[in-house]
Amino acid sequence: MKTNRLGIGAALAATAAMIAACTTPTPEAATSGATSASEGPWTIGVSNAFVGSEYRTQMIEDIQSVFDEYKQQGLVKELVLENADADANGQIQQIRNLINKRVDVIIVDPNSATALSAVFEEAVGQGIKVYAIDQAVESTKVTNIGIDQKELGKASAEWFAEQVGEGAEIAVVSGTTGNPATEARWAGAKEVFDAKKIKVVATADGGWDQATGQTVATQLLATYPNIKGIWTYDGMAQGVLRAVQAAGKDNSFVVAGEARVGFMRMWSELKDKGFKSVGVVNPPGTGGTALHFAIAQLQGKTVDPAKITDGHTIVLPLQPLLTNDTFDAEWAKVKDKPDTYVLDSVLTAEQVAAFLK
Repeated sequence: MKTNRLGIGAALAATAAMIAACTTPTPEAATSGATSASEGPWTIGVSNAFVGSEYRTQMIEDIQSVFDEYKQQGLVKELVLENADADANGQIQQIRNLINKRVDVIIVDPNSATALSAVFEEAVGQGIKVYAIDQAVESTKVTNIGIDQKELGKASAEWFAEQVGEGAEIAVVSGTTGNPATEARWAGAKEVFDAKKIKVVATADGGWDQATGQTVATQLLATYPNIKGIWTYDGMAQGVLRAVQAAGKDNSFVVAGEARVGFMRMWSELKDKGFKSVGVVNPPGTGGTALHFAIAQLQGKTVDPAKITDGHTIVLPLQPLLTNDTFDAEWAKVKDKPDTYVLDSVLTAEQVAAFLK
């Protein structure tokens, strides 16, 4: 899910959510989102301000796939993509472009939890339904949809802490500083590390990037030769593991990993030599899931208040952890896929209906 810092996510863990459906939503807007059904076909807008990630590519593909299903049914007519690297100001412009194109829905993977709030107000004021995916935003005008990123960080860190042992010294390679998913995952992990008295001697931004992850991990291994492991996630994990291999530590060193085929391929080759890791699934398909919610609300459905957290967030459950115990069965399903493929899931329209009333 992202942006740049020395370190990198996939449990499917931190919160993802849904956006308020009313023209002038309140914190309860997610439950009353569709005050009346509107006529299709509808135009769907997507704002993605980070394209240097295979995760984001797969996310867009999943949205396109669900869009194509609805287009065959005559319910949608155009998918408008604002899909380019941009900072928070650039993403604000992306969203304004979508407003100007008169889209009915905006699905956004946000660069910031707070910086986009004013432009979200503009969109909702024009009657546009807004859904934040992959990472949650604070604006109650928006429906967050996704896993709990804090829980993702916590789940990965619990496995990692057990491997390195109480009181161990470790380093962290995470996603970009200030990124909502980065901060949420670290909040979950820090709780675990503090409880286990694990000392984090250094933290680096890995920029969600394999090459950057390898570079910073190489520097950390040289600077801190006594650390017992590196906690990381997402696209950086494969780079970190390459650095650990180059340092000759792959059998004795603990590396938190990811649920992506490239990393899993390395894992499969090292597993018989005693290597262990963990992957938490952060499904790119959340974008496709959000589109199912959007169409349902455009058709007049509302979200069951019991399914809403903090008034505007729908939290999807984490999938089971990928560990050495579950690895073989999952690897058999995906080993023929490209290395960039992330273990994925998209809720069907029928599964989304369980959240509605």
